[in-house]
Amino acid sequence: MADADRRNQTTVTEFILLGFRDLPDLKMFLFLTFLVIYVATVAGNTLIVVLVVADQHLHTPMYFLLGNLSCLETCYTSTILPRMLVSLLTGDKTVSFIGCFIQMYFFCALAATECCLLAAMSYDRYLAICKPLHYSALTNTKFCLHLSAGSWFNGCLVTDLFVLFMSQLIFCGPNEIDHFYCDIIPLIKLSCGDTRLIVLLNFILACVFTLPPFLLTLTSYVCIITTILRIPSTTGRQKTFSTCSSHLIVVTIYYGTLMTVYLLPKRDTLNFLNKVLSLCYTVLTPLVNPLIYSLRNREVKEALSKAVSKYVAFTKTCRCS
Repeated sequence: MADADRRNQTTVTEFILLGFRDLPDLKMFLFLTFLVIYVATVAGNTLIVVLVVADQHLHTPMYFLLGNLSCLETCYTSTILPRMLVSLLTGDKTVSFIGCFIQMYFFCALAATECCLLAAMSYDRYLAICKPLHYSALTNTKFCLHLSAGSWFNGCLVTDLFVLFMSQLIFCGPNEIDHFYCDIIPLIKLSCGDTRLIVLLNFILACVFTLPPFLLTLTSYVCIITTILRIPSTTGRQKTFSTCSSHLIVVTIYYGTLMTVYLLPKRDTLNFLNKVLSLCYTVLTPLVNPLIYSLRNREVKEALSKAVSKYVAFTKTCRCS
């Protein structure tokens, strides 16, 4: 009987993503901007994956994890931006009940996986800088595969558990989500039932599955910076720091904006600021990752230069024949 009552109450079949409704005159500008960002993000991250796979000099633990991160960023931005672009272009802000939960699932799974991958990359840099004599022995192919697979498994596991409980919530109206994607907190607010358990579960899972990767990342960099400061020569410090500076920038941008968004007071007056900050880790981070790693990394630049040279030589050969 209780199940029948719950089915009768669950009348919401679709949600409305309000997005940037406060900026109606900028819809076309936002569409073109996000379209360029999406194309650049997918192209940049795909290029890094191709370089890591194709160039023998990049077949190292650090670049194996970087390839995983770039693959993740491509999926991450593809979870959010295509739906946003359709909404900006057509004005259709509706998303089906199932579609909303699918977007939320992939967003949460990829976000949790990214936390683990960033921690794995931090640990790799810790071993390279603080344990250089043991680095080659510790970071073999099996070790890298375990780190990568563990990161993806952890992200999917925590999201499976959470979405399973989220699917038990009752939604009987209203159905307007004041965001540009199906985020957890705005969705929970729309539930007609008691949400105290799901809010507590969200907090527990966030602490258990994302706090340890953050603490591992933080601890790794504390050890790395301490080790770097002990190097007597300025040149040596700069050279050593350059091997992890790209990753440190990415970690700072990602965790900085993510923590700011979820620690902000949940007030209506801060909704627009919340959306802008959300753009940083859903749109900006996947865009700047390829730029940071390619512009600040000598090995990637060399691999890209060789790939361009081979492509130019191949096109000349084709023209001659």
